[in-house]
Amino acid sequence: MQRATRRPAEFRKPAHWTNAPVPEPRAPEPSSDPLDPTRYGDWVHKGIAVDF
Repeated sequence: MQRATRRPAEFRKPAHWTNAPVPEPRAPEPSSDPLDPTRYGDWVHKGIAVDF
């Protein structure tokens, strides 16, 4: 079976598609919330700290 390598001639690109490059990744911004569960890598589940 031969793999299709080209789009059919009748194919039209949807208006919301873009050719813009992928944005560069950014470093996460630190949280100012002292109860932020990701601060120490722990989450609270039913009152118990759960470490993933």
